Amino acid sequence: MSHRSEALQEADRLMTVCNSCRYCEGLCAVFPAMEMRRAFTDGDLNYLANLCHSCGACYYDCQFSPPHEFNVNVPRTLATVRNDSYADYAWPRALSGLFRRNGLAVTFAAVLSVGLFMAGFMAFNDPAVMFGTHLGEGAFYRIMPHDAMIALFGGAFLYALLALFMGLRAFWREMAVNGPQLPDGMSLWQAMKDAGQLRYLDGGGVGCMNADERPKDRRRMFHHMTFYGFMLCFAATSVATLYAYLLGRAAPYPWWDLPVVLGTLGGIGLLVGPAGLLLAKSERDPMMMDTGRHGMDVAFLAMLFFTSLTGLALLVLRATPAMGTMLALHLGFVFGFFLTMPYGKFVHGLYRFAALVRYAMERRAEEERHAQPETRKAA
Repeated sequence: MSHRSEALQEADRLMTVCNSCRYCEGLCAVFPAMEMRRAFTDGDLNYLANLCHSCGACYYDCQFSPPHEFNVNVPRTLATVRNDSYADYAWPRALSGLFRRNGLAVTFAAVLSVGLFMAGFMAFNDPAVMFGTHLGEGAFYRIMPHDAMIALFGGAFLYALLALFMGLRAFWREMAVNGPQLPDGMSLWQAMKDAGQLRYLDGGGVGCMNADERPKDRRRMFHHMTFYGFMLCFAATSVATLYAYLLGRAAPYPWWDLPVVLGTLGGIGLLVGPAGLLLAKSERDPMMMDTGRHGMDVAFLAMLFFTSLTGLALLVLRATPAMGTMLALHLGFVFGFFLTMPYGKFVHGLYRFAALVRYAMERRAEEERHAQPETRKAA
């Protein structure tokens, strides 16, 4: 079967070899999902690549991995296919090239956003306001009006959501071309549990293999801190929105209030998690990595780190003359993050969750097929 890229062609070769061997079928979801197929379309291979959590176990367990002549390197090949898939399903298609130059694009977006916010604040605010000390509710809006903040960030966020949805829709459609299109409740719940636990980042139960064959779970821990840190920050923003529109309470809030507590805990997670993942990435065996797209991972983690760092700094310095400067820095990084969400590593979480949903659907269907002969026999 011909494929639209060399990476997909190589993935087809490896999956054919692995389907004949099946030694690694207990390590993760990729190999049982692979065994349900005898041939692999582009959608199948992108599905398997996004189902892969890159734990590294199959690389060290495989008897055909390099330097064997079969050159079976599943983690690297699926990482390449996975990174290619982000550009393949990007919306609009004209912006898919941002994935190829993601490190540069994210850096440019962050620097430009921060620069524009700093210049805008300086131009539209009196220095006495910009560098003054503002206390109490609504202090932030003395630097930037509430309506302007909502219009600017609301527009960027809605665009990001639209672009993410369209990309996810394209991925799902190609992945599910030969099966049911809509997930059922049980499959969604199973995928949520698997994603929340990072179930398939455990190397089949022994732990993630990062630098060598000795399993370690530090990558799993740092992934948890990053994911749940992000969710806590999102919860903090959601609660603050309810405060503003239902209770009429304007930010900033007291240290003990729920949005501040949630945001602080989430911010700490988004400092430790990305920093730990960057350290783990620097130690990772390059044989398991798509080294050509290393900048995509680094740019995404750095964006999360600096967004969190400036947010926590704003929290600490909000009652000082530095508040205006820190607000401009933080809003610049947040705006840059919104702009680059659909064209960076953020999308991997959505595609991986969709792949987990698909796997749960296929596994349930397989169990039902096996149960039918037993039901007929009992009847």
